[in-house]
Amino acid sequence: MIKIIFGFLVTILLMSCENTSFKSNELSGTEQISQTDLDYFKNLVGDTVLFTVDKSDLRPDALEVLNSQLKWLEDKKFLPITIQGHADEQGTREYNLALGARRANAVKTYFLAKGVEEGRINIVTYGKERPLRVCSNEECWSKNRRSVTVVGKRISE
Repeated sequence: MIKIIFGFLVTILLMSCENTSFKSNELSGTEQISQTDLDYFKNLVGDTVLFTVDKSDLRPDALEVLNSQLKWLEDKKFLPITIQGHADEQGTREYNLALGARRANAVKTYFLAKGVEEGRINIVTYGKERPLRVCSNEECWSKNRRSVTVVGKRISE
């Protein structure tokens, strides 16, 4: 009987420690956002925009995704935003780091032009260091030429 009570108490203790919401203490410290909201942003709003080979300008399909992101972010002004810039595996490491930075900055510039506060936005570049897929064909490379918007936390290199 004592083992059952002990097991029950341990279960309750573990359940009380579970945290399913993100609390942003970087900007205001009082607002919260659930993991479900973050998953919705990533999977349904879309957290990724793609780029053309060797380019950092925003394509029409990227603008659609970014506008959806901005609409979702309108009433979540407390959330920090990190924009990650990526490149495919072609080219040197240094070149791709710079290209990833240009891509992340293109998204940041668009967000700033649409009224997002600069203090909310952080950028990082990974160049070709974090591919979605390791490959050597155009179909695969095209998925690695991207910018990813991460909300709810600041990421630094």
